[in-house]
Amino acid sequence: PTDQITKGDLENVLRKFTGDIMQVPPLYSALKKDGERLSTLMKRGEAVEAKPARPVRVYSLSLQQFQPPLFTLDVECGGGFYVRSLVSDIGKELSTCAMMQELTRTKQGPFTLEEHALYEDKWTIDEIARSLEHCTSLLPGEPSHKKLKTEHPGETAVSCE
Repeated sequence: PTDQITKGDLENVLRKFTGDIMQVPPLYSALKKDGERLSTLMKRGEAVEAKPARPVRVYSLSLQQFQPPLFTLDVECGGGFYVRSLVSDIGKELSTCAMMQELTRTKQGPFTLEEHALYEDKWTIDEIARSLEHCTSLLPGEPSHKKLKTEHPGETAVSCE
């Protein structure tokens, strides 16, 4: 039953999931057992045991919209965090169930959806290079990229050293 849950109830529960918390990853995930993803094992019908809770960090968690039975959250979290588990845990804390309807990742490392996502008509090497200009490397310890001049004016090549 969700009809008794108020916006205040939900906001109070969200406070419990901010900061350093312990989280049990979902069974259907990219985590591995003996070198194989749990999701692959489950697809084959093999028994999969739940992984133990592990520490994760939630930098911020805020309620953006509340229209029962639906709600929208904004989550800023560290690596290894599962939003599906968060939503399920919120439901349990409210003595009901909850599932995720939609997820939009708005940031991953130095990349943001707003600044780096390109519409299909912008899929040119110049536009891709422009959206990556502020990045000195794609991953920690990875060589940086640089623009190279090409034989054709107005074109750009990208090289990784």
